[in-house]
Amino acid sequence: MRVLKFGGTSVGTVESITEVAEIIQKKFSKSAGIAVVFSAMSGVTNKLLEAGRIAASGSADYLEIVRNLEDRHFEVIKQLVPVKSQSSILAKIKGELNDLEDFLKGITYIRELSPRTSDFLVSFGERLSSRMIAFMLKEKGLPTQYVDARQVIKTNSAFGFAEVDFHRTNQHIIENLNDPTVIYCVTGFIGSDENGSTTTLGRGGSDYTASIIGAALNAEVIEIWTDVNGMMTADPRKVKNAFSIAEISYSEAMELSHFGAKVIYPPSLIPAFQRDIPIRVLNTFESSHTGTVISKTVNQKAYSITGISSIDDIALVNLQGNGMIGVAGVSAKVFGLMAEHKVSIILITQASSEHSICFAVEPSAGEKVRQILEKGFKSEIANGEIENVSVQYNLSILAVVGEGMRSSSGISGKLFSVLGKNGINVVATAQGSSELNISIVIKKKDIAKALNAIHESFFEIDGFTLNLFILGPTGLIGRTLLKQIRAQKEYLRKEKNLTIRVVGMTNTRKMVLNPEGIDLESWLDKLETEGEPVNQSEFFEDMQALNLSNSVFVDCSADKNIIQYYAPVLQSNISIVTPNKVANSGTYEEYVALREISRKRNVKFLYETNVGAGLPIINTLQGLINSGDQIRKIEAVLSGTLSYIFNTFSVERKFVDVVKEAKEKGYTEPDPRDDLSGTDVARKILILARECGLKLEFEDVENTPLLSPKALAAGSVNEFYQVLEEEDGHYAGLISAAYAEGKRLRFIASFEDGKARIGLTSVDAGHPFYALSGSENIVSFTTDRYETNPLVVKGPGAGAEVTAMGVFADIISLSSFLA
Repeated sequence: MRVLKFGGTSVGTVESITEVAEIIQKKFSKSAGIAVVFSAMSGVTNKLLEAGRIAASGSADYLEIVRNLEDRHFEVIKQLVPVKSQSSILAKIKGELNDLEDFLKGITYIRELSPRTSDFLVSFGERLSSRMIAFMLKEKGLPTQYVDARQVIKTNSAFGFAEVDFHRTNQHIIENLNDPTVIYCVTGFIGSDENGSTTTLGRGGSDYTASIIGAALNAEVIEIWTDVNGMMTADPRKVKNAFSIAEISYSEAMELSHFGAKVIYPPSLIPAFQRDIPIRVLNTFESSHTGTVISKTVNQKAYSITGISSIDDIALVNLQGNGMIGVAGVSAKVFGLMAEHKVSIILITQASSEHSICFAVEPSAGEKVRQILEKGFKSEIANGEIENVSVQYNLSILAVVGEGMRSSSGISGKLFSVLGKNGINVVATAQGSSELNISIVIKKKDIAKALNAIHESFFEIDGFTLNLFILGPTGLIGRTLLKQIRAQKEYLRKEKNLTIRVVGMTNTRKMVLNPEGIDLESWLDKLETEGEPVNQSEFFEDMQALNLSNSVFVDCSADKNIIQYYAPVLQSNISIVTPNKVANSGTYEEYVALREISRKRNVKFLYETNVGAGLPIINTLQGLINSGDQIRKIEAVLSGTLSYIFNTFSVERKFVDVVKEAKEKGYTEPDPRDDLSGTDVARKILILARECGLKLEFEDVENTPLLSPKALAAGSVNEFYQVLEEEDGHYAGLISAAYAEGKRLRFIASFEDGKARIGLTSVDAGHPFYALSGSENIVSFTTDRYETNPLVVKGPGAGAEVTAMGVFADIISLSSFLA
C-alpha cells in the first residue's frame, strides 16, 4: 500500500488538479493499492472561517462567499469532467453547498461560532475537493472510492485540535481501506468523536491524516505532494541558493519543522515514525524531481549540517535575579505557570550560574507572559530576589540542524565566526546534548543576512560570494575594475570558489541597486537606462537597509565629500576598499576613528592603492610593523607625474617643455600645478607616517616648494607656462648642478626621526632612486632588519590598470577574511 497526500496548492486550480490526476494514474499502475488524502482547495478553509464569522455577526453576506466557492468548484468540474457526466457530480457538490448554506444560516440565528461549530464548518472544504476529484478520477476509468475520514478516524472531543483514538481508528482503517484494486480518495484534516460530531486534527491535519492511514496499513511509503521540491537546506524565499535535501532523518525533519520549515508539520510525522515508514516529500508541479526522503536512518551526508530553518518573529522573555541562584524549583514554577496558561514555549536557555532563565514565545503572548510571571513571582520581586521580568520583541530564531554535527568538530565556532564577521549579534543561544541542533536568537532585521551567510559558509554551492557596492564605476579606475572583475569571473569561481557580485553602483548622475547582481556585460546601459537620479544619502541608506551578507563598499572616486559616509558604512558591518586617500590624509582624529570602528565592528578598511597604486607598499609596511620590525626611515618617489618629469628632464631640455610633454601624454592633471605643488605626495607620505604610528596632521609635513609663488598664482595654465619660461634659469641651474656631481634630480618624500618631508633632492649612482625610469614609483624602507640594505618596492605607481588591480587584490583578500 502507498499513501499519497495532496495539499491545497496541489488541488487549487484546474491545471494543478490535472497534474494530480496524472500522478495518481501513474502511481496506481505501479502500486498494489493506493490511498490518496486531499486537502481543501487552496484558500477555501480561510473563506469558510470568514463566512462563519460573518454569519455569527448576524449578516447574510456569507452568501457571497458560498457563491464564490460554488463557482470555483463548478469551474473545475466543467473543465475536467465530460459534459455528459457533469450533472451527477454537479448535483452532489450543489447538495454539499446547500448544506453549507443552511448551516451558515443556522449560525446567524445563534450568533455564535464555537470550536465544535467551526470544525463542522471547515470540514466542507475537504469534503468538496475529495468528492470532486474522486469523481473525476472515476471518469478517467480509475477504480476510485470516496472516503469521508469521519467514518474511519476517531478522536476525542477536543474540537480544533482533536486527539486520535488510534485503537479504534486503526481498526476502522484496516476494515475499510483494504482493497488493493481500489484508489481510496480520503478527506484530510477531519475526523469524528464518539458521538459522531465532526472534529479537526489541527495544524498539518491532512499530513497527519496521511500519516495515520499509512501507519495503520503499514504502507511502504507515504508521499506528501506539495509545491516545492522536498525539504530545502533553507527557505528559498530568503536564500536563493537553497537546494533540496535528498534524504533526511526523522529527528532532523522534526527539528527543522519545529523551527520554521513549513513543508511538513512535526506531529504529522509521528505515526509514520513509530512504524518506520519512510515519508517522501514531492512537488506536484515538478513530479520528476526526486524530492526528499524522510526515514529513520540516512546515509552519511557530504555536509556537516543538513539544513537551516528559522522562525521570523518571536519574543524573548528573561527572568533574572540573584535570588534564583541555587534555589530549587524556580524553573519548575516558571514552566508550570506557562503550562497552566497554555503558553507554548519555542526555545529555552539558562545560564549555568542560574542567575537567569530565558525562553522564547510567540510575540502575541509576550505581554501576557510578563503579567503571568510578575503575578506568579510577586513576592520574590518585592523581596528583590528576582530583579525583573523583561520581554524583547522584533527577534528571530535561527536553527542549524544536522546529525553530522555530532562527528564534526568546530561547527559552533564556524557558526559564530560567520555571524560575527557579518555584524550579527547573538542575543541568546541553545544547544541540546544530542548535538543535533544549535539554535540562536538574533534581531529580526538580520535574519535573511544570517541565513545567507551561514548557508554559504556551510554548503558552498556556488562558493563564497562578495556583494560589492561601487562608487565611481564610470571613472577610469572604476570602469577598469569592472572590466577586470568580468574577465576574471570564471577563474575565481573555478579556482578560488569565489563569486564577486556587483549589487549596487552610483556615479555623479545615476544610481542602481539589485540584490541579485548587476550583469557586468551590460552594466553601463543598465545604469544609464534604469538608474535613478543620484542621491548619495539614499544610496548609502539603501546599502545599509539591504543588509546583505559579505558586503563591501568600493569607493573608486576622489570625492572628499564621500568620506562622511565611511563611518556609518563601517558601523553597518560593511567593509571598505578604496584608492581614495582623502580619509586617511584628513585629520588624525578621523584617521583613528575609522580604524577604531573597523576594529570594534570586526570589518576591514583596505586602502593599499592610497600609495603607489598597485604596488604592495602599505601591506609591506604593515607586515614589517606587525612582525615587530622598527621603521627607521622611509624614502619614496610617490608621484608618477613627478617621476616622469624628472626622469625626462635633462640639461638639453627646458623644464617647461618637459612639463608640457607630461601633460600631453596624460601624466598630469589638466592643470599641472595640481601635481607639481606636491600636495598629493604630501598626503601619501602622511599616510605612511601614520601607519608607523606617528600622530601627524597634513600641515606637519614639510613641503619644500618646487614652484615659485608666482607660478602657483598664475591665472591660467598658459600663464603658468610663461612663468616657467621666465624662471627657466632656476631649473636649468638645478639640473646642471646635479649633473656636474654625477647625480639625478628626484622629488622625494621621506619620513625619519618623527618628521615627514617632501622636496626636490639630488641622488648619486649609489642611491636606489638613481636608476628610475618613466613614471615609476619607488619606496625604500630602512628598518632594524633592513638597516644596511633597505627593502625596496619599485614599479608603476600610476595608471588605471595597476590601480584597479590593487583595488581588485584588496577585494579578493577580503574574501579570505570573511570566508
